[in-house]
Order: sequence, then C-alpha cells, then structure tokens
Amino acid sequence: MTTTPSDSPYFNRELSWLSFNDRVLHEAYDPRNPLIERLKFLAIFSSNLDEFFMVRISGILEHLDIEFDKENQTGLTPQELIKEIRRHLQLRVSEQHALFEGVLRPALKEQGVSILQPEQLTREQYLQAGQYFERFIFPVLTPLIVDASHPFPRMANLSLNLAVIVEDPESGEHRFARVKVPDTLPRFIEIDPGLDLASGNSRVLLPLESVIADNLSTLFPGMHILGHHGFRITRDGDFPIKESEADDLLLAVETEISKRRIDGFVCRLEITESMPESLRIQLIRDLDVRPEDVFVIKGLMNLRDLFHFASLPFPELKYPEWQPTTPPRIRTAMAVEADRQNAQALSGPDLFEVIRQGDLMVHHPYESFEHSIEGFIELAAQDPQVLAIKMTLYRTSGDSPIIQALMRAARNQKQVVVLIEVLARFDEANNIEWAKKLEQAGVHVVYGVLGLKTHTKTTLVVRKEGDELRRYSHIGTGNYNPKTAKLYTDLGILSCREDIASDLTHLFNYLTGYSKQSSYQQLLVAPLTLRGAMEDLIRREMAIAESGRPAHIIAKMNSLTDLDMINLLYEASNAGVRIQLIIRGICCLKPGVKGLSENIEVISIIGRFLEHSRIFWFQNDSQESFYIGSADWMTRNLDRRVEAIVPVLDINLQNELKELLQVMLQDNRQAWELDSTGEWRQRNTKPEETELSTHLYLMAQARDRDMNWMASLAVTMPETSEAEACCAK
Repeated sequence: MTTTPSDSPYFNRELSWLSFNDRVLHEAYDPRNPLIERLKFLAIFSSNLDEFFMVRISGILEHLDIEFDKENQTGLTPQELIKEIRRHLQLRVSEQHALFEGVLRPALKEQGVSILQPEQLTREQYLQAGQYFERFIFPVLTPLIVDASHPFPRMANLSLNLAVIVEDPESGEHRFARVKVPDTLPRFIEIDPGLDLASGNSRVLLPLESVIADNLSTLFPGMHILGHHGFRITRDGDFPIKESEADDLLLAVETEISKRRIDGFVCRLEITESMPESLRIQLIRDLDVRPEDVFVIKGLMNLRDLFHFASLPFPELKYPEWQPTTPPRIRTAMAVEADRQNAQALSGPDLFEVIRQGDLMVHHPYESFEHSIEGFIELAAQDPQVLAIKMTLYRTSGDSPIIQALMRAARNQKQVVVLIEVLARFDEANNIEWAKKLEQAGVHVVYGVLGLKTHTKTTLVVRKEGDELRRYSHIGTGNYNPKTAKLYTDLGILSCREDIASDLTHLFNYLTGYSKQSSYQQLLVAPLTLRGAMEDLIRREMAIAESGRPAHIIAKMNSLTDLDMINLLYEASNAGVRIQLIIRGICCLKPGVKGLSENIEVISIIGRFLEHSRIFWFQNDSQESFYIGSADWMTRNLDRRVEAIVPVLDINLQNELKELLQVMLQDNRQAWELDSTGEWRQRNTKPEETELSTHLYLMAQARDRDMNWMASLAVTMPETSEAEACCAK
C-alpha cells in the first residue's frame, strides 16, 4: 500500500495506520495461527476499524475544507486522503468477510462448530430456538415504525439493526420499521446439537439477528413481512471537552459521552447485500450519510463479535495457555516468607525488601502482573509502616484488585492520592465510575493538569523505616490493568532510588498542585523536558558519528508521527548514525531513502501479544543509555500529555533490555519490514535459518528462568533450555 505521494519525505499518518491494521488482518489469513486465534484477529481488525472511523475518519469528514495540522503535512489534501481511505477500506472489508465466509466459517464447521440460519436447523432445534426467542429475546425488543407521525428513530453508535418492510393487508400500504438487535444479549445463541450424528455438529450457534428475523411475525402480528435487511451505523466518537469552561469536569464528560452515543453524525453505514436500492437510499437520506461511506457486507455483519469464540472450550484451536511466571527474586521472597510462617503454600513476599536489594524490572505478560505490580500495591495498602500512596490511573479494568487495594489503603488511614484521567478515550465512563467510588472510600482523587492528558504510569509509596522515610516507586510503559497485562507487552521498574523518588514526588506535586518544577534529576517528563532530552540524546549520537566513531540508536514504540523528531532522525542518518526502529503501528518516517534515511531500518512485530512497551537505547560511545516509559514519539505524547521516561541504570537490567531488543530485531516469524515506498513485507524463514518468534522465545525464556529457580531448590533441570529448544525447532 502506498502511504503518501512519492515526493513527500513522510508517510501519511492515516494510511500508515491502515497498513498496521492490514498486518493485523494478515494474522487472520495465516494458517500457522490456530483457528480461533485467526477469528480473534478478524475481531481485532473490526474493533480497530470501528475506532478508526469514530475518531480519525469522522475528524477528516468534519474538516474536509480545512488544511491538515502539522503532523499530516504529507502532500495529500483532505479530499484526496478520504478518497484513498475509502478505496482501501472497501477492498479490505470485502476481503475480510470473504475470508470469514469462505475459509474460517467452513473451517469451524469441520471442527464441529456450525454457525447456522434457522432454516438449516432440525425440527427439534428450530423449536428450541423459538422457545429461546419467546423467553429471552421478545420481551427486550421494541420495533419502531417510521411514518408521518413516527419520525426516523435515533440510533445508538455501533448498533446493529434490522430494517423491516411490512405490508398492511387491508390498505396494501408498505411500511418501514427498525428493530434494534439488543447488545445486552449474546450475539450468538447456542442450540443443542441434538442426536443428528450425521451432521457432525458438536456446537450449533445462531446469530441473534437471524433468530429475530425468523420471528418477525410475532413483532408485527397481522402484517405481511415483505423483507428484512441488516444494517449498522458508526457515529463520530470524538468530542472536545473545554476543561477551562467546565464547572464540573465529570459532569461535562458524562454529558458528552451521552452525546457521542446518539448525537454524533453517522460516518459509516454498513448494510447487508440483500438490501434493495430503494431502502438503501432511504437510510442514506434519513441518516444523513454520504453514499461513499456505505459498505455492503456479504455475510455476517459486525465481525468484532467473533471475540465470542475465544470463550468456547476448544483448547486445541487456540494458542497454548500461557501462565505468567513469577520473577525469580519475588519467588525467592515468597519462599522465604512461606518458610518463616512454616506455611505449606508460598505467600506474602516482602516486596519492599526485594526492591531494597536493587532495582527490579518486570516484563508482562511473560512475568506475573499479579505477583509484582498488584502485589506491590496490595502490600502498600496493608503495611502499617506505609504512610502514603500516590498513583496515576489512565486505564484500568472494572474489577481491578488495584482499585480495591487503594480503597482499603484509604480506610486504613493512609494518605492516598490517585490521579485519574477521565478523558482517556472510550474509557471515560469506566474511569468516572471508579473516580466516584474512590472518593467515597476516602481517596483524594484529582484530574490532572488543565489542557493535558495524564498518560504516565507511575506509583510512589512513602514508608516509615526506623527514624527515616523511604520512598518506593514504580514507573512503567503500560496501564495498571490486570486484563491487558495478560495481552500487552509492557515493562516496569520497581525502585527505591532516592533520585527517582525525588523526581516522582515533584511530578506528583506538578499534577496535583501548583508546582512549576521544570527540571528533574533522572526522569524525562513531558511536556517539560522529554522532547528536549530525546533530541539531545540523538544529537549526541550524531556528534559521535561525525567524529568517526560508531553511533547507534534503537527505539521501540507504538507510533512515530512527530515530524520534528523524524527530521532529526533524518539528520542523524545523514550524519552516519545507524538507526533501528521497532514500530508496532503508525510510522510516518520513510526508511532507506538515499540521501535522506539510508541508515534507518523499520520493523514491526505483530503476533500473539500486542507490543506496547517503549524502549530507547543509545550506544553513546559504548557508555550505553537505556530508557523505558509511557511516551511514543508522537506530538501528542511529547507536547500535550504528561509522560514519564525513566533511565534503566542497573547493568543487569540493561543487559536484559539489550537482549530483548536484539531478539526483536532478529525475529523472522512475526517481524515485518517497511520499505521506502510504504510497503510492509513479512519476514520469511530461509531454508538454512532457524525460525525465531519474539513472543515464543520470550515465553520460553521466562519458563527457563522459572526452571532455573526450581533447579536451585534441587529440582532436576533439563539439559537444554526451552528458549534454546524454541529456536532449534
């Protein structure tokens, strides 16, 4: 896919994102992935696309007559860009549904999972489906007729609907009605496969909308059902909050969330292939949607609901289950505590003692979030010596043990301050709910700095030890979310270094008070010092290269879009600095262009886990510098968010990071290479090469560490490590 005009030095941001989502879709095509995992990648592709329409497409459509901002100066007008996006997506969505209907759906049936229509059921199954409709579906439905006295109904964002055409048998008049497919009910209804062994079905699933469609006569008694056709709408999901004008920020956000659900303009209309032209025209008119933003779907609509199949008990059709390991130093502390208590089970490690022994780095999901970060917060909440806990929360899960621990800490008379970012897009409602519950429990809840999103992932714990106070800190790349910690790759540093703790104290004062602190000893903080510090680190490598010595930068992040940073990387390339970038998503930098970026390589790692960690390495004339943190090199991260990047100072942890980066750079299973035209090409193993998958390697490495720890307890250890075996297959 060409992502920008050839004469522009940058790739277009939106088209680069589409290329990322194409790489996600490729995982659904790849037969090396288990069947249900391929369905999940289809669901992820669809979910990503929903958000892209709600935020990015809607933004372009709203500003077709306005010039792009600085990050989008890539040679395309808004009109040219939206035309290219539509062309690309019409093709990809068609391919996605063809893959599901033509390949994955039949493959499911071969494995004993059939997605059927009511007319394909046996008599017994059909009766069962009818009974389910009467008991669980019919009471929820509310058909809405459209005529002179019944205006076109307001429809919720991302709602799946049936457009029903009925005929009045007395007048012969045709009427249009809308029936919403309830999102409060399961999308797929499981029917007893019965005793029809010839069918070979072990699971029979019916799409919810097909059961509703088969029972429309119950909804419209006495009317003739002439037809029914599915459709789904996507609304503008982005909304500006004028914080300076809001008397109550939570109330303002709640109001805007409600508007987003039903008031945003329709930026996409999906319709089934069977819909007649006359009905299509009516929907386009009544929904005020552009004809170019209509997508005709062949087969099952809303494939994001394929996440349902992950819950089916078919382990052979999924990735082998992964159980995160406990970091060896924490396991040792658990064993010591268990022995001290003469307990039968490992429990209650003193993580403060572990951290005092030296900085501890944890890598999720390979290592346990529960036994490290959650354990750290839990211990702080219950330890009588802890006086205060300060924490930032950008996104967390609704059942987070961390939230519960913070409320317990407040009830235990500790000073607990939590900065909650209520403007975290699409998590606003969840964050508002927890902000209120935390306040009710006695936690001091604040909402950050006016005009800036607080995206940093930081915790500070103040503990009385003897006659002194010691501060313990956690700085990470990922959210305090136990669910995503099992799916996203993230790093975190637990430390009691005084200089880092002092910086965090100043950072929290900046977030919660009126501090104008503008310098920090160790932390690189956006929007205050991060951009300048990163630019200085790059220029330092340039100076080293210009003196004739080797200079090298490796940077791993989610997205690279800031043009000033890209231009500086171009300068560094021309100065002779070797630059290797590991970018999961959007990359506006053009690598490998003679005279511009010939010393720059870009790869992307796509696979079982979502690469979310940010790592920055600078060779620095063999005096290597390592950093991790919450910020990408995007303008919003550098200038419009509060971010924290922390140096990794322990030599052992530096070696771990260097090995991690090298594994990714050598990956020939999950890695994609970006060329100067914008094309991404997946690396393939050559006949003489051993396959190296980043995620498989790191899982095996984590198990090896676990086995080594067990070996230290006189448990027999295999001669060959699992990580070595992984690479030898």
